[in-house]
Amino acid sequence: MGGTFDHLHKGHKFLLKTALSVSEHVEIGLTAQKLLEKKKYYSKLENYQTRQKNLEDFVKSFADLARINIVEIKNWDEMSGYAQDPEYDGLVVSQETYDNAIKLNDERKKKGLIPLILIVIPIFKDKNNLKISSTSIREKI
Repeated sequence: MGGTFDHLHKGHKFLLKTALSVSEHVEIGLTAQKLLEKKKYYSKLENYQTRQKNLEDFVKSFADLARINIVEIKNWDEMSGYAQDPEYDGLVVSQETYDNAIKLNDERKKKGLIPLILIVIPIFKDKNNLKISSTSIREKI
């Protein structure tokens, strides 16, 4: 799995819990700060160290931290490169990133690799039926 994991919210937490419920070990690609400069409300975005610590603290609250490995994604090509690892069995994504997961699997097939099992989690909504997202959280800060 991969992402920014800014202002860790209900959707992120469900994604992480799902991944750890179906896998013994989870690799988490955490987006480097320099790749996020064009994000909306960038000045309110948590720094890499904070985002990494929040991931670790959350995972420690329900699972052994040794079950995850956080790797820094320093460029966009790296993200698709990780999905080409023949050791990987699956990918946990949100509905928003499902199309990217399909493209990654197409790349795997072209390279003769077995497609990843895709586990898709729903988009979470707030009490006003609006999508919960890090961007909407940053907007309100």
